[in-house]
Amino acid sequence: MKVSVNKDVCLGCGACVATCGEVFDFSEDQTYAEVKTPEVPENQKASVEAAKDSCPTGAINVEE
Repeated sequence: MKVSVNKDVCLGCGACVATCGEVFDFSEDQTYAEVKTPEVPENQKASVEAAKDSCPTGAINVEE
């Protein structure tokens, strides 16, 4: 599974960071979320899906 965040759509609300801080973090300037590593560890897949579902703008893209 690969994950990315569209920074042009992200509001920086932190829902994904709160849901799955192992994969998501805030950008250096704290204006949007970004992915720590694009290849999601097996044990984090459910949390990434939950983060995607919680994103109010649909900024999280997940590919199998």
